[in-house]
Amino acid sequence: MDPVTREIFRNFPTWMQIVFYVVGLATVGFFIFGFWKKYKKYSRGSDNGRFNNFAGRFFKALALMATNKTVYKRDTYAGTAHWLIFWGFVVLFIGTVIVALDHDFIELVFGRENRLLDGTFYVVFSIFMDVSGVLFIIGLLMMMFRRAKKPPQLDYSRPDLKPEEYDRSGYKKDDKAFVWLLLIIAITGFMIEGLRISTDRALMDIAFEQTASPVGWLFANMLDGIGLVGDTAHQFTWWFHGIIVLIFIAYIPYSKAMHILVDYANLMFKDDMAAKRLPRVTEEKMTEGMGYLKLEDFTWKELMDFDSCTKCGRCHVACPANASGAPLSPRDLILDMRTYADAGGSTSEWFQQSYAEGVKGNGKKTMVAGGIIKKKTLWSCTTCMACVEACPVGIEHLTTIVQLRRTLVEEGDMEDSLQDALANIGDYGNSFGQSERMRAKWTKGLDFKLKDARKEEVEYLWFVGDFGSYDAGVQNMTRKVANLFNKIGLDFGILYEGEKNSGNDVRRIGEEGLFEMLAEDNIATFEDAQFKEIVTTDPHSFNTIKNEYPDFGGNYTIHHYTGLLCKLIDEGELKLNKKLSHYKVTYHDPCYLGRYNDETAAPRKLLELLGVQFTEMRRNKGNSFCCGAGGGRIWMDDSKLEKRPSEMRIEEALEIDGVNLFIVACPKDYTMYSDAVKISGNEDKIAVKDIIELVEEAI
Repeated sequence: MDPVTREIFRNFPTWMQIVFYVVGLATVGFFIFGFWKKYKKYSRGSDNGRFNNFAGRFFKALALMATNKTVYKRDTYAGTAHWLIFWGFVVLFIGTVIVALDHDFIELVFGRENRLLDGTFYVVFSIFMDVSGVLFIIGLLMMMFRRAKKPPQLDYSRPDLKPEEYDRSGYKKDDKAFVWLLLIIAITGFMIEGLRISTDRALMDIAFEQTASPVGWLFANMLDGIGLVGDTAHQFTWWFHGIIVLIFIAYIPYSKAMHILVDYANLMFKDDMAAKRLPRVTEEKMTEGMGYLKLEDFTWKELMDFDSCTKCGRCHVACPANASGAPLSPRDLILDMRTYADAGGSTSEWFQQSYAEGVKGNGKKTMVAGGIIKKKTLWSCTTCMACVEACPVGIEHLTTIVQLRRTLVEEGDMEDSLQDALANIGDYGNSFGQSERMRAKWTKGLDFKLKDARKEEVEYLWFVGDFGSYDAGVQNMTRKVANLFNKIGLDFGILYEGEKNSGNDVRRIGEEGLFEMLAEDNIATFEDAQFKEIVTTDPHSFNTIKNEYPDFGGNYTIHHYTGLLCKLIDEGELKLNKKLSHYKVTYHDPCYLGRYNDETAAPRKLLELLGVQFTEMRRNKGNSFCCGAGGGRIWMDDSKLEKRPSEMRIEEALEIDGVNLFIVACPKDYTMYSDAVKISGNEDKIAVKDIIELVEEAI
């Protein structure tokens, strides 16, 4: 036998090997049964057409997993630790498969002389395994150290229940079991190697192991030093290691470790337009009930979402509702849905959360919207999409929230103020409850006549939106935009009373029927108008016209006004004649512009061209913090919040030394932050301005 190798079952009698294989096969059977139960649960969900471009999805998810890109995002430490664990685990798993293939197939079928683990291949293989094992352990220790520091995202306290109403100690046990099982497996693996080397080098020349297994050699020296040597110690450690491995395999489908299997699939089947473009309600659901009432109403992807959650808490700390003291944590909502789905799908975790008697009820019988997930939790969401953007495993929280809101809307279970806003939109086409004929009243302050795009051809149709048209505090800003467009000779017009609320927030409230009516009415008006492209000052309208109207036959080129201004500057049609270097500003990315549509460059380019002293807030671009107005929250009572998101954002801006202007590019933002400055008593420290005011001053 070539001495440059190692024995798999060193000095193991045949009966002991048979016992291992029998127990191993039983464990694999237990694993397959648990995974099959999960699959059966997912198969109860409805279809949602995620198998298009299968190859593209597969390789995209593979790239995300290989690079750990989603885990690295805004947390380099966690990303590095996870990368070490992931690749250490992958290499060790592949190595184990090679060992099994070599011993249980190649050696048996082709003879011992043809085995893989001999000579140079064995040396290279063993080096890879040793290095990967060390990196694996380092990653695990980094994660344990991080958890010991108790960062806020790993705090399992719930914002919606009192401490005595729930018990999440099971989650903490699951976290510890997961990392400790892996750590014990890794360390005992090196101990087995060390004991084998220690025993073998006393009997033969295995100097090659000092190169092939440097860590094992080091362990051998350490074990020699404490007198732990011999075949008995090796066999005992081998069996201990093997049993822990088998326990881990059995544990996977019933624990946090399930994410090892489902997270890849969840990233693969993630919809990149999730939240940006909400799913339509089928005709069948329109008659049966638009919301979710039972487990079968959820899509299989949503059911997989619930199992994919690793409880990392990134959505929890990113959520503006949670930060403001509202009873919503996206993480808790997903975990509650997991508990509900497990009960309905006859699956369970070994370490579960539990509730005091009567708090949540029976998952099979209690209503989901308003029962499993409290209505005040659902109505707290600002639909800012921060949870979806922050999630490293592709969970689409917002879609689930809106589907559950649809149930509440259908039952009329909402605040009176929200009901009134929806009624106004249904009756008048705007949330202010004013006549359609008043929509263009703001134009009376102009010294020129605005074109009616329904009657004469224009290059740009300006979709003004409700707040720009009706809100007295925003109308002056709207006039400044009109004056600027006119001054630079832009060929534009508006729809006058033909424009209606775009429906973006209506849809995210859960009023799908009203949204579809608004979308169809606006599209019909667009079809009667004469224009080439659309421009809007409202990011909410920008999102739904760009991303959701195409589902209803409305395909248009649309610009947010900051993007259009940059385009006009590039084309030489707009010239900035004055540098505003005396302003020290920061800029707030509107959720529906930055996070939803990745339009973060144009506003910053304008600020650069304006010559202001610009400093970013610590949360910016895709990580921007919500003003709190989205998803219908602007029409709801926020007096019970500990602190409004808009006030927290102003405080964040004031962290910047010397900042005197808070720049916005959204009518709702202008309203929310102007109020926040007044309420927080910071009027003498910072002023809120729309970016159009700076552009106007510069020309």
